[in-house]
Amino acid sequence: MKPIWSIEDIDLAPKPGKKYWKNCHREWREEFIYFLLIDRFHDSLTRKPESTNNRIGFGEGEQLKQFCGGSIKGITNNLEYISSLGCTALWLSPLFENNPESYHGYAIQNYLQIDKRFGTKEDLEELVEAAHKRDMRVFLDVVLHHSGDNWYYPNDDPYYYYNGATFPLAGWRSEDHPIPIELRDPELYGRKGQIRNYDAYPETREGDFQTLKAFRMDNSREARYVQDLLIGSHCYWIKEVDIDGFRLDAVKHMGEEAISRFCSHIREYSYSLGKKNFFLFGELVGSEEIYNRYIGPKTTVSVDDQNIYYGLNSVLDFPLYHVLADVIKGKASPERLIERYQSLHDNALGRGEFGEFLVTFIDNHDQVGQSFKHRFGKDATEEQVIAGVGFLLCALGTPCIYYGTEQGFAGSGENDSCIREAMFCLQDKVTNSLNTSSKIYKCISEIAEIRKHSSILKFGHMHMRKISTDGKYFHLPECEKCLIAFSRVLFDQEIVVAFNSSPTEEREEYVTVKQQPIVKKHFYKFLFGDVGEVRVFENIDGSRHFVKLKLRPMQFVMLSNV
Repeated sequence: MKPIWSIEDIDLAPKPGKKYWKNCHREWREEFIYFLLIDRFHDSLTRKPESTNNRIGFGEGEQLKQFCGGSIKGITNNLEYISSLGCTALWLSPLFENNPESYHGYAIQNYLQIDKRFGTKEDLEELVEAAHKRDMRVFLDVVLHHSGDNWYYPNDDPYYYYNGATFPLAGWRSEDHPIPIELRDPELYGRKGQIRNYDAYPETREGDFQTLKAFRMDNSREARYVQDLLIGSHCYWIKEVDIDGFRLDAVKHMGEEAISRFCSHIREYSYSLGKKNFFLFGELVGSEEIYNRYIGPKTTVSVDDQNIYYGLNSVLDFPLYHVLADVIKGKASPERLIERYQSLHDNALGRGEFGEFLVTFIDNHDQVGQSFKHRFGKDATEEQVIAGVGFLLCALGTPCIYYGTEQGFAGSGENDSCIREAMFCLQDKVTNSLNTSSKIYKCISEIAEIRKHSSILKFGHMHMRKISTDGKYFHLPECEKCLIAFSRVLFDQEIVVAFNSSPTEEREEYVTVKQQPIVKKHFYKFLFGDVGEVRVFENIDGSRHFVKLKLRPMQFVMLSNV
């Protein structure tokens, strides 16, 4: 097939004979997302897991700073592993043609071509079709703020942001890139130099991400033209391979209008193909209040008297990520966790129907905010990893698991590559870490299966529960190593989730449950973590109901009144 060079070469009419997958039977808040780096998940070879559980992953040092050999076919060949974990959606790291030195995908030089190291467009189409047959969505990670290191400043020196000054574009690193070829225009780039302070406006919006070159982020005609080029390029991939959603990188570094405009056009185009549930979520590191400017109807703007735009469906829940790991490991008080959910509730109004449902995670490829990079699995027991992911699957939000977490990967080091281990051996051609018999994998799969069939866990309200040692004086958990409990409630149905965060001490405490003024529920049955049932107690005046739980150190349990 002849390569596409120009945006003018793209035909966005539906692909003849192609039946686009609509997935109208499941809302995005019901998904369980599996996020993987294509280069690190699996290569195209047929391999088997090690006989013992590998919590380290493969590769180290300089190996992990380079391309390791993961491929799109490697994902397709091992889709059963992801599906059996309970995941219903794939989030793929950027897969468009990158600068040669890049393995992670975020240094794009061709928006209209799959990076040959990962595979071909046909490989991607095969993966999407295979996923759809398993009732799984496929989301692409897309980068709109910046391109790769496709040009250089004078003398190829590193230039840094300085009072908004614009610097010259001295030359292109390739004679025929970037693509689409319309991007070979100096006026389409900010040319402000590298960002020094990622929290300073307008520097954080206008500057370059290190050597990656930022597009124009102002209100100019050129900035609008770049948006049009990127909208057309990404619509092309929806048309060609039937993609189901995009995760937008670095949303904080783009204006609300630019994000909402992109989302609106993408959403409208997907509708034109009959795809009514295209999911758009973003990476937005910041406070809960910042989210309100990008999610749902509150982002409504009018541009040139044209359509009213609306923005992202959701964003990654960084406030939860920053506190949950330490609470699970018994290093932080649950008070911060409780405050986080109160903030979510207070700020969710006006975001649309699912305003409280953010994409939740406990591990990712950046581990933003850490000076020394490490996965959640570092210094965590198997029980703590199970509890961390179990919390995501049971609590409010759309849970997302980072590849390798289901095996307890514990990567750590001074840079991002240390938390991007390979799941296949780089020294042989027969071994991988896709162990479906490991304790962590099996427990996550079991909890995910419960969630899949539970309307309560997918749609119910969430309530943090008070605890008591004597059944008289109840309070929210306050100490670092304590029993933490919450409920998901849907009408008169309730699932109680509890975890003993102490790594050494057994805890026996009373936990409040939903009042049952009409139909009395006398027992709650264990769904996970234990067997049997527990009795429901009632205080003297009938104003409070509670159950008594006795949990081993780091024990995670789920109970239901259904």
